[in-house]
Amino acid sequence: MKEGIAVDGWLFFSVAALLAVGITMVLSTSYLYSQERFSDGTYFFRKQFTAVGVGTVALFIAALLPAASYRRFAYPLLALTLLILLLVLIPGIGLSRGGARRWLPLGSFAFQPAELAKISLVLYLAHSLAKKGEKVQTFAMGVLPHLIIGGLFLGLILLEPDLGTALILGLILFLMLFVGGAKFSHLVSIGLMALPVLALAVVGAEYRLRRLLTFLDPWRDASNTGFQIIQSYIAFGSGQLWGRGLGESRQKLFYLPEAHTDFIFSVIGEELGFLGALAVLTLFGVVIVRGFRLTSRIDEPFCRYLAFGLTTLLGLQALIHMGVVMGLMPTKGLVLPFISYGGSAMVMNLASAGILLSLSRRRM
Repeated sequence: MKEGIAVDGWLFFSVAALLAVGITMVLSTSYLYSQERFSDGTYFFRKQFTAVGVGTVALFIAALLPAASYRRFAYPLLALTLLILLLVLIPGIGLSRGGARRWLPLGSFAFQPAELAKISLVLYLAHSLAKKGEKVQTFAMGVLPHLIIGGLFLGLILLEPDLGTALILGLILFLMLFVGGAKFSHLVSIGLMALPVLALAVVGAEYRLRRLLTFLDPWRDASNTGFQIIQSYIAFGSGQLWGRGLGESRQKLFYLPEAHTDFIFSVIGEELGFLGALAVLTLFGVVIVRGFRLTSRIDEPFCRYLAFGLTTLLGLQALIHMGVVMGLMPTKGLVLPFISYGGSAMVMNLASAGILLSLSRRRM
């Protein structure tokens, strides 16, 4: 294969369309909240616009780099990520908000190392799986080293605590080992070993257990633990087919908590209706389909695994966010890629899209 010049147009314009929706919806969902909290209705919008600008630069740089060059970044980025995941846990260095220590201060902004960990783990797994080849079928050489590195990532992120990101990374690890050729018996063993850890993480924290019970029956505590998801149901239901109109959401008026981040898709359903929500879902579908189509067309193992991992990463985050706000999964704060407010996530997701565009420049 050789490098081409043109990138995948479907992928590029789908991401651009999602960014346009995101910028618009962040302004719509956060204006009154920003006015109430900071006496500046555009506070969150301006910060998000800056993040989109930085992320767009990262996208173009990533798209212009030769696809093979990413392999050189695997181990240095892995070491850097582990270091900052440790630093964020140190009081006085990491920022604590809402009982979680997940951010490193960068001037007026805060960086979330867990977002970098997603790309870092995918890069490491792509490089390692490509290097090991058929050895991945052995447990000691092909599976155990990846479990150790993945376990370090998951353990540090669980200490923040951030169960949602840890679950995403665990799924990425499992799926990349699967496509890398790991034996099914080894994968089943990994799954069985993970179940007690997951159960302990849920029952060991009362708020997580409450979320699980609320998922099973949100109406049992409608004014407390079930409040978020019930308000999300109301938002989707009141949007009907065409929506109330851009900016006309009622649920974002302090009824739906975190409307600009964790529940932004609910407001899309209310303001733009079923058709608007379907359009956003379709755009994500295009990104996922083009990413997996790219995966199937690449012969070189590292680039193939990298394309698969990044596509899966973006797809899982989108599907889990949508599943949560529609009541199909227990409530967990995960942003919607390219749309939700969140600077670290925006920059890292755009960088991921840029790497996919770089890989799409490869020609048979």
